[in-house]
Amino acid sequence: MAAQKVAVVTGGNKGIGFGIMKELSAKFDGLVYLTARDEGRGLAAIDELSKLGLSARFHQLDIDNAESITTFADYIKKTHGGLDVLVNNAAIAYKVAATEPFGEQAENTIRVNVFGTLAVCRALFPLLRPHARVSTVSSSAGHLLRINGDEPAASALKQKFSSPTLTEDELCELMNQFVQKAKEGTWKKAGWPNSTYAVSKVGVSALTRIQQRAFDADPRPGILVNCSHPGYVNTDMTSGKGPLTIEEGAVSPSYLALLPPDVKEPRGAYLWYDKQIVDWVNGPTPSAY
Repeated sequence: MAAQKVAVVTGGNKGIGFGIMKELSAKFDGLVYLTARDEGRGLAAIDELSKLGLSARFHQLDIDNAESITTFADYIKKTHGGLDVLVNNAAIAYKVAATEPFGEQAENTIRVNVFGTLAVCRALFPLLRPHARVSTVSSSAGHLLRINGDEPAASALKQKFSSPTLTEDELCELMNQFVQKAKEGTWKKAGWPNSTYAVSKVGVSALTRIQQRAFDADPRPGILVNCSHPGYVNTDMTSGKGPLTIEEGAVSPSYLALLPPDVKEPRGAYLWYDKQIVDWVNGPTPSAY
């Protein structure tokens, strides 16, 4: 008998993450885990799902805490022996009006959104079964053209990010360089944009490409990793300003999580909220939201 299929959504208690939970709970042929930093908020979200006639399980997971990640990975391994879907949704964003110094914003945003996501992937990727799906929530801010600081430094950075041989370690080094320049106050001159969130999402978009290359050489067949811009959604993160609903924002990430086992594309790709594949290196990016 085949093992029961298992899906995991990080940051699943609210916003787009909760929208993805609704989609997967309704459509995924297996168990769906809602993970969140806060147990109370996570269990409340499970209650909300059950009121909609949807069932899911909760497990605590803070992507910014190494012990929490290890505990969760061990639990999945012992309980299920493997994993079929991972949705990397958990992330933070400073508000435009945030008063924290840019260097501090850079350090925290990169640590959680890039290094936290990477740590979860490193812990859970060994558990992925053949034909598994990884769906990472990026952003329109995560398109390579958002690296738009001063020239010629910005073009040199874009060349590094888009290199077909970029490694995880080299990507981490680029992220650390940004944090350093942000603290020194020289980020723009070094080619970086004025948004720590954009740099973090460019980071996870680049990571998607690196991870797919690795899976293409993996003995486990058919594993696909993609990322998407969910659209400008009405959530806490956008202070309720986005025109799209949470359900609309969940469409592209959920589509990537539920790609059928026999498809070859999209793979290592960057998708818009309407599921169209966008050229991550050259653009253009579709205009709406």
